[in-house]
Amino acid sequence: MHFARAVIIGAAALLTLAPLTAATSASGAPARPGNGQDLRVATYNLSLNRGTAGQLVRDLSTPDNAQAKAVAEVIQRANPDVVLLNEFDYVEGGTAVDLFRDNYLEVAHNGAAAVDYPYAYTAPVNTGVPSGFDLNNDGTIGGGDDAFGFGLFPGQYGMVVLSKYPIQTDGIRTFQHFLWKDMPGNVLPTNWYSPQEQDIFRLSSKSHWDIPVTVGKRTVHVLAAHPTPPSFDGPEDRNGRRNHDEIRFWADYVTPGQGGYIYDDQGARGGLNPSSSFVILGDYNADPLDGDSFGGAIHQLLENKRITDPQATSEGAVEASQLQRGANLTHKGDPKYDTADFSDSAPGNLRVDYTLLSKSFSVNDAGVFWPVQADPLFRLTGVFPFPTSDHRLVWADVTLR
Repeated sequence: MHFARAVIIGAAALLTLAPLTAATSASGAPARPGNGQDLRVATYNLSLNRGTAGQLVRDLSTPDNAQAKAVAEVIQRANPDVVLLNEFDYVEGGTAVDLFRDNYLEVAHNGAAAVDYPYAYTAPVNTGVPSGFDLNNDGTIGGGDDAFGFGLFPGQYGMVVLSKYPIQTDGIRTFQHFLWKDMPGNVLPTNWYSPQEQDIFRLSSKSHWDIPVTVGKRTVHVLAAHPTPPSFDGPEDRNGRRNHDEIRFWADYVTPGQGGYIYDDQGARGGLNPSSSFVILGDYNADPLDGDSFGGAIHQLLENKRITDPQATSEGAVEASQLQRGANLTHKGDPKYDTADFSDSAPGNLRVDYTLLSKSFSVNDAGVFWPVQADPLFRLTGVFPFPTSDHRLVWADVTLR
């Protein structure tokens, strides 16, 4: 099968479609589904971030990077139709995305068939972009903690959406520049940030994207984000509060009558049309019962009447909790829902990665790619230092009703 492949590069005021050379599928596996109504969606914080600008391109320029091969195999074995990748450094022109497809996803690994994603979207994010202010109040201006989102260089910890289905380029909305102060009833710590800082402070630590994808004769809106961890701060809880409102953004966006205040990077206002089908994907850095979240942050989505939670599980997460013990022994949540293998001392393993759906979908199956140690595929998740990521791929098989 031959695809005309493309990467869509988003910017604050410009969207361009850059055609690439045609790619040949090595797998022969049909993209789900045949009738255009079924879909496998996934989210994966695959930790393909690097410490310096340009390093990711260098690592992906050959097919030999061990981590890239391992995360590619995870994606191949899950074989989602649409997947959000968190912590994939943004590189202007989509170079890193192209290299990852060419040298890793489209090459079979250890018996896992190659997979083709003819459509991709990536865009600038707030991480590493200097704010010009002393946002962490340490007396100096500069460095990752004074950027609009924590990062050592612009684009670090970026995002990518890969799709087997066409992306509607004209309908993409990005919200990179939406100001935190413009959310009514926000929990911005005004005693921490000066009035001048509040006037420039962006809500998204990376960005929020609404990417419409054509599935059969229907449109599915892929709502992608990666809110800041609710930690690495002090009693003012500035990161916990920001995480809360980054999550609230999508809750308001999909709820009729709640998103009127929202404006995108092109100046268009309002939330999602109430008749639209959507999936909310991403590492939201918020567990329903454990961890450091502010004010039940993720419940804003989990308890939203317009949203279905597939409640993906794995046996590997249960085993990891039992073997690692530590903070896991004090958790209130059932470990079968965990999606990330964090420090055993604190916070322990948590559920932070989500595939949430509009009520227009029915759920057929869902899971977390977290094999038990006896499984041969455990080599892809492993124990610290991880061969892939401290997060696990989360997927859901759904049908458009």
